[in-house]
Amino acid sequence: MASILDEYEDSLSRSASLQQSRANVGIPHSGYVNARLEKETPIFNKQRIDFAPPEKINSLVVSCNQLCMSLGRDTLFRIDLGKADEPNQVELGRKDEARVYKMFLDHTGSHLVIALNTGECLYLNRSVQKVRTLSRWKGHLIESVGWNKFLGSETNTGPILVGTAQGQIYEAEISVSEGSLFSTNPDQYFRLVYTLEEEAGPTPVCCLEIERALDGKCFIIATTRKRLFQFVGKVPEGTEQQGFGFVFGMHADHLPSFREFPASFGYSEIAFYTPKLRSSPRSFAWMMGNGVLYGTLDYGRPDSILSDERVWVYPSDVDVAANKPISIVLTQFHFLLLLPDRVKAVCTLNGQVVFQDLFLEKFGSLKRMIKDPTVGQIWIHTEKVVFRYHVQRESRDVWKMYMNVNKFDLAKEYCKDRPECLDIVLAREAEHSFQNKRYLDSAKCYALTQNYFEEIALKFIEAKQEEALMEFLLKKLASLKSSEKTQTTLLTTWLTELYLNRLGALEGETSKKNVYEETREKFCSFLSSPRNKECLFNNRASIYELLASHGDTEHMVYFSVIMQDYERVVAHHCQHDDYDEALNVLTRHKDEKLFYKFSPVLIQHIPKKVVDAWISMGTKLDARKLIPALVNYSQSGSTQQISEAIRYMEFCVCELEETEQAIHNYLLSLYALCRPDSLLSYLEQAGTNPNRIHYDLKYALRLCAEHGHHRACVHVYKVMELYEEAVDLALQVDVDLAKSCADLPEEDEELRKKLWLKIARHVVQEEKDVKKAMACLSSCNLLKIEDVLPFFPDFVTIDHFKEAICNSLEDYNRHIEELKREMEEATQSAKRIREDIQEMRNKYGSVEPQEKCAACDFPLLNRPFYLFLCGHMFHYDCLFQAVFPNLPAYKQAKLEDLQKKLGATSQPSKAHHRPKDTDATSLGKGQQSREQIKADIDDLVASECVYCGELMIRSIDKPFIEPQKYEEERQSWL
Repeated sequence: MASILDEYEDSLSRSASLQQSRANVGIPHSGYVNARLEKETPIFNKQRIDFAPPEKINSLVVSCNQLCMSLGRDTLFRIDLGKADEPNQVELGRKDEARVYKMFLDHTGSHLVIALNTGECLYLNRSVQKVRTLSRWKGHLIESVGWNKFLGSETNTGPILVGTAQGQIYEAEISVSEGSLFSTNPDQYFRLVYTLEEEAGPTPVCCLEIERALDGKCFIIATTRKRLFQFVGKVPEGTEQQGFGFVFGMHADHLPSFREFPASFGYSEIAFYTPKLRSSPRSFAWMMGNGVLYGTLDYGRPDSILSDERVWVYPSDVDVAANKPISIVLTQFHFLLLLPDRVKAVCTLNGQVVFQDLFLEKFGSLKRMIKDPTVGQIWIHTEKVVFRYHVQRESRDVWKMYMNVNKFDLAKEYCKDRPECLDIVLAREAEHSFQNKRYLDSAKCYALTQNYFEEIALKFIEAKQEEALMEFLLKKLASLKSSEKTQTTLLTTWLTELYLNRLGALEGETSKKNVYEETREKFCSFLSSPRNKECLFNNRASIYELLASHGDTEHMVYFSVIMQDYERVVAHHCQHDDYDEALNVLTRHKDEKLFYKFSPVLIQHIPKKVVDAWISMGTKLDARKLIPALVNYSQSGSTQQISEAIRYMEFCVCELEETEQAIHNYLLSLYALCRPDSLLSYLEQAGTNPNRIHYDLKYALRLCAEHGHHRACVHVYKVMELYEEAVDLALQVDVDLAKSCADLPEEDEELRKKLWLKIARHVVQEEKDVKKAMACLSSCNLLKIEDVLPFFPDFVTIDHFKEAICNSLEDYNRHIEELKREMEEATQSAKRIREDIQEMRNKYGSVEPQEKCAACDFPLLNRPFYLFLCGHMFHYDCLFQAVFPNLPAYKQAKLEDLQKKLGATSQPSKAHHRPKDTDATSLGKGQQSREQIKADIDDLVASECVYCGELMIRSIDKPFIEPQKYEEERQSWL
């Protein structure tokens, strides 16, 4: 044990020295705290129980935190360790010299069997105070009891097994109930089921253990001084309560399976270890004459559950003849041997003594050691003192032992929460794998250690293990933190170089094609890893240089796609004349900028597919930015090329409803160049409203004129409202076209007449067609025969105009008659108006003295007033106040001005020095002016009744209380 500890200390010191120098290493590490710097408590921590027994302790048992000890000859002491301050003392009530031989406590701490040296047995239940005699057990010296952990309860043990000193195994059952406690015996039955023998005959049954597998199979282990027996059998379903007779009956004709060892010191003892949260033991340790048989329990085996057996001989300082082991206890990784003066703990992994505790002579000789299977505490007693051992962190050094025997997986399992120990195990495993030439496994382990990065890398380089080096770098890269950017960049670049070297070496070898494909997939996976994406993106220039230096265009394109560097991908395809694939990349990723950049190249080679791609992009593309590509493409003059350009422009105009002038102008230019018929239809479809036309009218006019498209020019002139120019140009093409132009200025009759005169002049002078000229007169009602006659030559006879002249004279006559009729109607209308005026002057109304103003409700005759035909009557000032706020602003201003003038005419003249005739003249003018002012005021104020006229109708949506006065009015009502 000391050598292991020394080795462990040396490993930790080496680790500490390495950590001191890691500051200079490129790859960082996380430091560990040396666990040995802290004071460690022993695995087995002894505690003396503060208990002074009044008599000698004969026997002690403990289970499920229930402790029972026999004191002297007749006293039984029971303690619930959960309530240690409430001990319970029971008297056995024996008058004879019988003494307690052994005590047996079941797994629940409820059933206590007390074997006396006289062959009698007593029973005590935890819930009662009175000891009962097991009458059926009388005459047998009990050596062991096998409790039933599957059917037992606090009041019933279920079928159990009892071993005697004569080698007999009995089946029994103890049951206790409150209703029949004093009237029936607790032992239900006691029957012999088997007898164990050795060479010399019957031998004591030292230990009994009952276990059951998941499939219902029953396993019974029984030990004698030199033999360990196993009884295996499946109890029929539904007969569990009938006991174990069926299992033992299977071995009635032949011996059961057993292990035998030659040496014996007169007794043996077997101990089991049951992990927490499990009901069945996992391992066993049998203390016998030759040593300790240790192994595991495998319940899946058909005939024997003992597995992985080995015999650990007793330590050299144990004299079996003079210093025999007394008891054994098994823990997870150790078994403890009780000697008369000490306790030794032996590791079950390597058989070495890891703990020894020597007891002072004053305590007396050690009698027995027992373990509480439920709590795990270990108890030792002498005749005077009781000790208790706590097991603390038993697995703390297990990793080291597994590591020393190269069981690295188990070693890592037991130090996974101790990083400093895990690092040592990983380093040892890595070195072990490296020495055994398992380089990939070694690389995986080295990547998880804190060893020198450079040292490990050089180690693989010197061994020429490039694949293992790559594995190491990959694992190391995966363990780096996101903040360690420099180290990540270093490893990423190095790995890229290694991959490229390896691919280059494998590419030409046909025999290693599978290896090449596998390496290629790994490289692609490395480049596309989300973890490496940020680093690769930040250092993509270096990666591109590495790929280019190796001439690996395939992976350069793959890497470009991963980096979403589609410009480089498309450029690569274009350089290799793979225009279809370049367009596929553009279409797949829909990057507008790349479309603008590569369209001029692609449209030269695959124009139809490019235009289809543009159309599929729809509004994502700005057609204005594609015009340069179309212009360069269409300059070749090929009809097919121009057709593709027209197709995309028509899509933009018709489908996308583009309004950009540049697009419409370019489409016009293409129409003018290649499709004149489409040109005119496009212009007509665009309409004649200049505000809704998206092409440049002047540019369109110049373009049509350059290419000789006169009808299109005429249409543009019409849109520009240059009707004279339109008619002049139309006369060169078609007279009917000119006529349609001449009728356009509908509101300007003078211009229309002028345009029609141009048409008539052209028909007469250029075409010399008199009939067509006369047709012009019928087409336009503005032209008269006298307007057209000057255009005809002198030799034309009047016969050609006879009909036209007659028609003209008739029109004049009709017009004169119409004027006469209108004059008569006007005369009659004036006469009726004069009569109505005269009638209105003579109209009057009567006002009674008691009449009141409709606005203020005061007598009407007190002040000047107005009387309306509707019957409403108002004082002048009341009507004024009602009308004024509702008048328009300009009428309010005019009314205020009239009132001022009226007030001025009411004041007496102060010019007393003027001559009398001048004063009289001024007075006359003032009275006339005053009457006129009052009439004007009446027109504004009294033009209609304020209650019956339009004023009342207009104010229907006006609130009764003005918004600004509402709050004041509301407060006045509170």
